[in-house]
Amino acid sequence: MIVEDTILLSTMTVSSFPRYNKFSINHVIYHMIKNMAARRKIKWRKILYEHQNVPDNYVDDSFLDEMKKNLYIRNYEYWSVVKASGEITQQISSMCLFIVSFIYMDDKRLLPDTLVLITIAASGIGYTVSKLVDKFVALKSSGDENQRTVFEDLKTFVMFTGFSYCLSPVLVSLTETISTDTIYAMTTVMLLANLAFHNYGVQAAVVSEAFSLNAGIFASVCLASRLHSSWHAFATVLFSLQIFGLWPRLRHKIKEAFPRMNVALTVVVGFLALLALFTVSMVPAVMFILGHLFITFICPAWLISLQPLKNNIHGPWDEAVISND
Repeated sequence: MIVEDTILLSTMTVSSFPRYNKFSINHVIYHMIKNMAARRKIKWRKILYEHQNVPDNYVDDSFLDEMKKNLYIRNYEYWSVVKASGEITQQISSMCLFIVSFIYMDDKRLLPDTLVLITIAASGIGYTVSKLVDKFVALKSSGDENQRTVFEDLKTFVMFTGFSYCLSPVLVSLTETISTDTIYAMTTVMLLANLAFHNYGVQAAVVSEAFSLNAGIFASVCLASRLHSSWHAFATVLFSLQIFGLWPRLRHKIKEAFPRMNVALTVVVGFLALLALFTVSMVPAVMFILGHLFITFICPAWLISLQPLKNNIHGPWDEAVISND
């Protein structure tokens, strides 16, 4: 339009307007030049409350200037992702130890007295390690944190142990009317839920420590209802409280205080679970090895290879986020 106006002005002469005098022609030319300058200065805006002399379906070249792609993309290093995958394999290994303990007690290869003693001894060792880690962190940060006393922790332990022992006769007869296949199916679903919602140190909407713990305890209750006596049920529930409740917290503390020990902890727990599975059957042991290799080495490479394929767009249409800075 500007080019056309320029051509029109260049062809205008006084003889082109015989009915107008020179003053009138100058006035017309002045207004045309003024309109041309105004059109040059007016910039199209994304608004609806003002008429901009454009069609309703007009799309300006600056319409997507504020759009940004992959604004918060992260670049991962392969070996750092491999080390981080240890959180998942540790939880899987712990779950395998719990399942093997149930199989042993169901086959009467493990006495409930032995499992209770192992649980109490492991709890004592783990509690000592936890206190030592807390002291190390307090000395390193040079701060006085309000920590629970030994008496408070002992009172909590006695309370949970007493409730588990009192409810164990009920647990044995809790699912008498439910078939064993249904119990095993429910246990499988709950253990998978424990893995899916477990806190692996990543902030995500799917993470729920409470739901993960409840799913693990529910799975242990289902399995305990298929054992021989209330003492067997008590040993199973007590061991599950340690595996699904106390052990993940201790692992998290050790990882935060000593990050380099996380790899060694992954190897030790995985080796113990592998030995336990080998004593049950060769098939689950081989599946355990293949699953660990897939999670530890293949999944990180897969994740890194998928990063360039991201196509997340960001712009003024995004929901506002309040920053604490």
